[in-house]
Amino acid sequence: MEDVEPELSPTEQRHAQDRVLDTGALRALAHPLRVRIYDILSQYGPQTASSLAEMLGESSGSTSYHLRALAKHDLIQEAADKGTARERWWERPIGGVSFANADAMKTPSGRAATQIVMNEFMRNRQEQLMRFVDEGLSEVSEAWQEGSLISTATARLTPQQSRELSLKIMALIDDAVDTYRHQTGEDVRPVSIRADLFPLPDLGEKS
Repeated sequence: MEDVEPELSPTEQRHAQDRVLDTGALRALAHPLRVRIYDILSQYGPQTASSLAEMLGESSGSTSYHLRALAKHDLIQEAADKGTARERWWERPIGGVSFANADAMKTPSGRAATQIVMNEFMRNRQEQLMRFVDEGLSEVSEAWQEGSLISTATARLTPQQSRELSLKIMALIDDAVDTYRHQTGEDVRPVSIRADLFPLPDLGEKS
């Protein structure tokens, strides 16, 4: 009797199409400033070398160089509807991206590039979170305070239960992204949606 492959959920089908970055793309992204640029384009939308330079405290020549390096590996692309003869606008293509490349992790250079990229992404995310905690709670409106969430919980799960919970959370996030991706208007601003779900280290048996 042949084994029947389990049917994928809609969320699994969607993320099966995510781009898994190859070693070349990971190496191209493995630079702190390039991760920041990629992050800004992901969170705030299209930018120019000049606008990025102003945000990052860099020269436009530097940001232009790094933009070209990212574009060479299709990590970003020109925003065709915004470009001019004098200034090019850049955007991150729509679609999920995964850094979990099994082949890249088999080589020292691939592991190093992956680690740099992941460390920079997580550091940037943590800085944004702490800035909100330190400043945002007193600076944003009451409506935004009520609409924000910082929560941590612990559950005892099996790997399969953890996977099922991950898919439920991902489905909620995907729905919000699809529904509001292009929303504009009064009081609309980028919102970071974070979901961390991982096993805690084993502390051993209690005596």
